[in-house]
Amino acid sequence: MTLQAILLWLLGGLVGGMLFFALAVAPTVFRALPAEPAGVFLRAMFPRYYFWGLAAAILATLLALFARTDGVVTVACGIVAVMFVFARQQLMPAINRARDARVAGDQGAAGRFRRLHGLSVLVNLAQLLLLIAAAARLIWV
Repeated sequence: MTLQAILLWLLGGLVGGMLFFALAVAPTVFRALPAEPAGVFLRAMFPRYYFWGLAAAILATLLALFARTDGVVTVACGIVAVMFVFARQQLMPAINRARDARVAGDQGAAGRFRRLHGLSVLVNLAQLLLLIAAAARLIWV
């Protein structure tokens, strides 16, 4: 198996894992658990989600370098890795602070939480699109 084939499998696995978490795990948790335990569970899961996503994106970036893919694939994978760092180190703590403030009764925190959560959804969507574009480029270029 070539490095490009391994990279393609890795990209597919990362996209699949991200979609599964967003479309299956998170909604199911909120349907199956009351709001407070669901929030506690997801707060514990997200650091792991971001860590493993970052690890896979770094590995994909390195594979893209060693597989001698064009720079577009390498840069796309690198951007996805940087976005995982941003989401884990900046966005997630800000979301948690806004949620905690909302629970404590801060009236403005609900709006901050919605905006930050919306940003996290956009970051995740951008990552998915970059990964799909990188995989498509591997296949067709």
